[in-house]
Amino acid sequence: MEKRCYYKILGVSRGASDDEIKKAFRRQAKAHHPDRNPDDPEAERRFVEVNEAYDVLSDPQKRAAYDRFGHAAFDGSAGGPHGFGSDFSASMSDIFDDLFGEFMGGGRQTRRRRGRERGGDLRYNMEITLGDAYFGKRAEIRVPTSIACEGCSGTGAAGGAQPSACGTCGGIGRVRASQGFFTIERTCPACHGAGEVVENPCADCGGTGRQTRERTLSVEIPPGVEDGTRIRLAGEGEAGLRGGPSGDLYIFLSIEPHELFQRDGADLFCRVPIQMTTAALGGQIEVPTISGDSAQIRIPEGTQSGHEFRVHGKGMPVLRSKATGDLYVQVEVETPKNLTRKQKELLREFAKGSTQKTSPEATGFLSRVKAFWERVGDTG
Repeated sequence: MEKRCYYKILGVSRGASDDEIKKAFRRQAKAHHPDRNPDDPEAERRFVEVNEAYDVLSDPQKRAAYDRFGHAAFDGSAGGPHGFGSDFSASMSDIFDDLFGEFMGGGRQTRRRRGRERGGDLRYNMEITLGDAYFGKRAEIRVPTSIACEGCSGTGAAGGAQPSACGTCGGIGRVRASQGFFTIERTCPACHGAGEVVENPCADCGGTGRQTRERTLSVEIPPGVEDGTRIRLAGEGEAGLRGGPSGDLYIFLSIEPHELFQRDGADLFCRVPIQMTTAALGGQIEVPTISGDSAQIRIPEGTQSGHEFRVHGKGMPVLRSKATGDLYVQVEVETPKNLTRKQKELLREFAKGSTQKTSPEATGFLSRVKAFWERVGDTG
């Protein structure tokens, strides 16, 4: 039977790049693999044809020879694509693992897996105060987790004996079966890919090599942590299966709302009420800081409600840095309540003597309102 053009088999042009050829091969190999087409007797032939084309076009020297002489360049070549020699099988093994690992038992990673599996990672949620985030702290936490079984020292076998190699797969964790031109690897059914079996399981842990216990751990929280900061404690997660390495413990921090301060990154914000007389005449106020001391702020005459003052260096520390944020103080002018008769009289006298200069914002607003009404009236 006359051979088809290798470029047509992969569905690429003669000027296709190496990357385009590789992508085309992956598509065609997936589409025509015999395991995906069990009811198609021609699938195996097409699959062989795809691999033959890729073996030639992926090799610069073979491709150059094919472009010049066509299929005649490989007639009688013992190591060519017709023979499917050992070099071809070795070069294709990594690609087959990536392409078909899902339905062939997990690919290269599964083949390397053994009985001593890494333990799982754990998550612990911790709530701290804003003061803790400012100063940093050392905290003690209690974590339920899996630890290595004391009865078998984590091996899973009674008396601490070591598991023996699986007799079915010879300790590889994979078994092979021939299928047409190819050898298919699958997970060993006897050891489930572990490569080891425990003949006499430990009675304390049932052969897993680990038990559940509650441990007390010390956690160092550095200054400057923010809401959502994650701290990793390596090796403090679950113990590995049958002596495998332990997983990690991840501590996720959340910060309680503060009664005085709101945080934005390294900066803090605080709203402070001041008397109307202080805002009008000026003065000095004392405000708290997150460190526990106080800061003095000078209030100029005529300060309006909502004005913000900045206190340098009184915010939060920046995590793993010497930098520090600032404190922003927003003043709110408080309207007097429960006035005495004399205070009311004084305010009335003040109102009588008020001018546009006394209340420029109110006067300006009333002027804009008046102009607005006049425009509405003219339109009507």
